[in-house]
Amino acid sequence: MLESLKKMFSGNEGDMPVNTGSKPDISREKSAELYEKAKTFFPGGVNSPVRAFKSVYGTPLFIQKGDGCFLWDADGNQFIDFCASWGPLILGHNNAKVREKVTEVMQSGMSFGAPTALENELAELIIKNNKHVEKIRFTSSGTEAVMSAIRLARGFTGRDKILKFDGCYHGHSDSLLVKAGSGLVTFGETSSAGVPKSFAQETIVIPLNDTAALTEAFEQFKDQIAAVIIEGVPANNGLLIQNQDYIAFLQNICKENNSLLIFDEVITGFRIGFEGAASYYGIKPDIVTYGKIIGGGLPVGMYGASAEIMSHISPEGGVYQAGTLSGNPVAMAAGIAQLTELLRSNFYKDLNNKTAEFAEGIQRFATARNYKFKVFYIGSIFWFAFTEKEKIQCAADIDPASMEKFKIMHRELLNRGIYLGPSGYEVGFVSAAHTKIELEKAKRAIVETLDIVFRNK
Repeated sequence: MLESLKKMFSGNEGDMPVNTGSKPDISREKSAELYEKAKTFFPGGVNSPVRAFKSVYGTPLFIQKGDGCFLWDADGNQFIDFCASWGPLILGHNNAKVREKVTEVMQSGMSFGAPTALENELAELIIKNNKHVEKIRFTSSGTEAVMSAIRLARGFTGRDKILKFDGCYHGHSDSLLVKAGSGLVTFGETSSAGVPKSFAQETIVIPLNDTAALTEAFEQFKDQIAAVIIEGVPANNGLLIQNQDYIAFLQNICKENNSLLIFDEVITGFRIGFEGAASYYGIKPDIVTYGKIIGGGLPVGMYGASAEIMSHISPEGGVYQAGTLSGNPVAMAAGIAQLTELLRSNFYKDLNNKTAEFAEGIQRFATARNYKFKVFYIGSIFWFAFTEKEKIQCAADIDPASMEKFKIMHRELLNRGIYLGPSGYEVGFVSAAHTKIELEKAKRAIVETLDIVFRNK
């Protein structure tokens, strides 16, 4: 099977036969029944909005099982999974070493609201292998980590305003649920009901990849900006890979204005490398936030900085942050098992090479067919964009109309046993559990789907 699939992708991918047509829709009967019942319990039938499948066709799939790189839904459909629980399952689903460590720790209890040695063990593992943090604090989610980092930055600098970028998502805390207004530099406008305008007005929003806007913001709000926050690589609104010189400019202007630089690495931390995007760009942020991967699939977050900055956190300092489940022993156990695997020799080299081969093979096919389609990737993160642009580095570069093509793609891929997140703005992830066989099968399904999408344009 593998050799025959390899032959399909050797030579000129443009010479591959055109796909004959759409496949019948998979059965969603049980998932649909569960969804109808869920709507009687939860707003929209879900506990997180994107799960409602509003941006794609059909009702949500209710997942029953995951193992390796595969998912099975309530109707028994099997999928090669590229969502990976939105990133944390870098080893794949139900990894044996993570599962065994969690099971072992659970025998002694699951929550104490008190310190455990597991917190020390995971913290030491992280700090010894990450030069960007000297002290850390565990939380229960990435949103909580970012919220705490913002409070720390304000407490440390004595300033109130935060600068963020249009197209970067940092969780659903009030001060960060804002978007850009009409001007080059503007106060944020709330993008969620229930967020007071007074909160949003402490947040300045500017476009990514715009040094003039950044310079103007610091001039207009001189000595008022506590911190600038940016995703290590913006990956919640497409994959907006920034240039090295722009990130260096960002770091320098923060230093010149005595503002802190916060790298939100909830997605990129431990994903594109153990030290994340900070090491990819060769910079040292003042505060870094992490999440997802640390928990091996369980709820966890973390923020860290120099010992000096972290000394402002209670009980040492006056910046309060707490959490009953922070440092939960079961989550710590999962993190220890997973991060230990990530430190194996050549782990990231092998994973990133595998991702590059996968992404570039699809791109060669699309290019040979003259399709307006690009595969952007970094590390083991990829994003499919229906565009001619060689780079997409800000939210304004994404054509909303292209999402209609993604809707077709998503449906056709589900019918071929490939699972992507149900939104064209979301990225995909390759895990260590994806073998060349599964990646070649997925590649074949994707190029078949592209033929369908562009034949129906």
